Amino acid sequence: MKKPKIVPIPSKQEILDFIRSQPGRVGKRELARAFNLRGSDKIDLKAILKELEREGVVERGQKRRFASPGTLPDVGVVEIIGTDSDGELLARPLNYEGEGRPPRIFMAPFRAGEAAVGVGDRVLAKLKRVRGEDVYEARAIRIIGEARARVLGVFEPNPDGSGRLRPTSRKEKAEYMVPRGETGDAKAGELVLADIMPGRLYGMRTASVKERMGLLGAPRSVSLVAIHTNDVPFEFPEAALQQAAAEGPAPMNERTDLRSIPLVTIDGEDARDFDDAVFAEPDPDPKNPGGWHCMVAIADVSWYVRPGDSLDKEAFKRGNSVYFPDRVVPMLPEELSNGWCSLKPDEDRPCMAVHFWLDALGNKLHHRFVRGMMRSVARLTYTQVQAAKDGTPDDRTGPLLAPVIEPLYGAWAALFRERKERGVLELDIPERKVTITPEGKVEAITERERFDSHRLIEDFMIMANVCAAETLEKVHKPCMYRIHDLPSQEKLDGLREFLSSMDLKLAKGQVLRPAHFNRILEAVEGTANSHLVSEVILRSQAQAQYSPENIGHFGLGLARYAHFTSPIRRYADLLVHRALISGLHLGEGGLPADAVAEFAEWGEHISVTERRAATAEREAVDRYVTAFLADKVGATFAGKVSGVTRFGLFVTLDQTGADGLVPISTLPEDFYVHDEVHHCLVGKRTRKTFQLGQKLDVELAEANTLTGSMVFRLGGAGERGLRPPRPPQSGRPKRSFRSRTR
Repeated sequence: MKKPKIVPIPSKQEILDFIRSQPGRVGKRELARAFNLRGSDKIDLKAILKELEREGVVERGQKRRFASPGTLPDVGVVEIIGTDSDGELLARPLNYEGEGRPPRIFMAPFRAGEAAVGVGDRVLAKLKRVRGEDVYEARAIRIIGEARARVLGVFEPNPDGSGRLRPTSRKEKAEYMVPRGETGDAKAGELVLADIMPGRLYGMRTASVKERMGLLGAPRSVSLVAIHTNDVPFEFPEAALQQAAAEGPAPMNERTDLRSIPLVTIDGEDARDFDDAVFAEPDPDPKNPGGWHCMVAIADVSWYVRPGDSLDKEAFKRGNSVYFPDRVVPMLPEELSNGWCSLKPDEDRPCMAVHFWLDALGNKLHHRFVRGMMRSVARLTYTQVQAAKDGTPDDRTGPLLAPVIEPLYGAWAALFRERKERGVLELDIPERKVTITPEGKVEAITERERFDSHRLIEDFMIMANVCAAETLEKVHKPCMYRIHDLPSQEKLDGLREFLSSMDLKLAKGQVLRPAHFNRILEAVEGTANSHLVSEVILRSQAQAQYSPENIGHFGLGLARYAHFTSPIRRYADLLVHRALISGLHLGEGGLPADAVAEFAEWGEHISVTERRAATAEREAVDRYVTAFLADKVGATFAGKVSGVTRFGLFVTLDQTGADGLVPISTLPEDFYVHDEVHHCLVGKRTRKTFQLGQKLDVELAEANTLTGSMVFRLGGAGERGLRPPRPPQSGRPKRSFRSRTR
């Protein structure tokens, strides 16, 4: 008789590893099946689970199912709190009982038959862990509480005195009915803000018009849509306005007098506020031959905005300024952002300044912070400064070339050498510039020029930010770090598999650094695959955020980094200023002693407001671009594939940077399979392939100025350059979340 095979009882660690590896909670039945346990073995399994539970390394949920502490249930209630930089909805679990921060939750893309959800909704959702132990995907089952009370849309009247409201948000799939008596005398085509009413009329949700905002397409209406759609606060409370209006010149008191130093501001032509100034000179110390003494001076916002006052509460709520082609929604009222906190030339302004000394190779030797009074000698632009350096100074830059501009470039050359030595992720992503006429029409859409003068200011600001983080650590004060994590293992695995199809290799089994990505970018520079590889590397990166817990900044190759240089427009920088003032005993306006307990929550909040601002800015530009191209339906444009999904291709036009969708149903007749690893759609029958970064000619089929969306179809030469990818080496393609490093 054949003896039954004896199966060893798994160890506690093996059971724990299995539980942690599962996307959801695990019952004893799944554990027994996984380890092939029978009969009395299950008694031992039960004892081990009880021991793990007592040790606190697993917890028991409903129906006696186990998971790591803090694991979310398979079904739970979440609240949608905002969007990431790519527009994906982010949520947080309600009634989270785990320790530390709750896991991140991304809402799955909307599918027909599901509840159309938006920011503020409380949703009963199916939850599925998709990466490690801290990232989940949620799919809405039903909305159980709506925080959204208003909807922005375009009003269209009905013959019977009622009307319809077409929402401006792409996430709103259905129109609203506006009953008779609730139209607010709105006219056809007007942009209106309406209260959502309870109940339905003819099967449609109902709304009541409360505010008329002019015709869609009128000057400034585009940015208004982005502001309201993304819930960007834009009206200051009266108390904050009164406080700002009452402000005046800051007293000298114990400030260091910096007014004799020829500091200059360098910004874009369209800059609305000037909060940073720079200076450099050769270091006179004979022990530092070829070295430099540099200074970055920043507006002293902390003198005017004190913890807990009306300005502070509103600044925290906003989190940051939001910039549109035709306006700014500032973090602070104009009396401060464009007045007392703007470093205008020939006017005394309070500042926080950092001196730093570099050796000839750009290594920082030491630094020192002061709270001072400065007087800018000139407001310069990047174009002016670059032209002066290139040999064509104007009346303003000519007298400043030798004493001010040349030393700045000399110090920057040293900083640039150190930057190259350190290794920084060099993803130079083009930025669109929308030029608006006084009448509110789009005059041109161009790629924003980038000069060495831009890089000079960028590297000066980075060094100042490093100094701030180092000083706060030294004086043992809380720091709101700007952190950027390494790419997740899942994204790296997918990236390596993709690169292998092009005979490119990403280092494995060693500490990953930006230089490893830069070598790949250099290898494909100037080739047909350059755009494709750049896009895929960008999408593999984590998203930068704010946190009091330092993990370094991977993209910049820095061990510690904090934002210090823009307190007019970023609340994170204001927190850093206050901490420096407290830690260095620089006077009034420092950080309250009990603030450290709030830093983690504050970091989460300002990370969300940053993403909200980025989304609003991008949507406004998209709407302006769509309006610019609306009369060109039927025209053909050159572009490249900027996104590949299971429902089609996103294409970015070369000339304007406009984005639109080529629906999968319009591609050449075939059944297309979405290969997520290789970022492409592959025809099952013809093997015709459409891949990320591929150049295409497309025809504009539809331009929806209401939502800012465009639909393309392939043009006459649309299929050029098609090629099938090498098939995946192993495993099944997994969905990955897109993110950015800015």
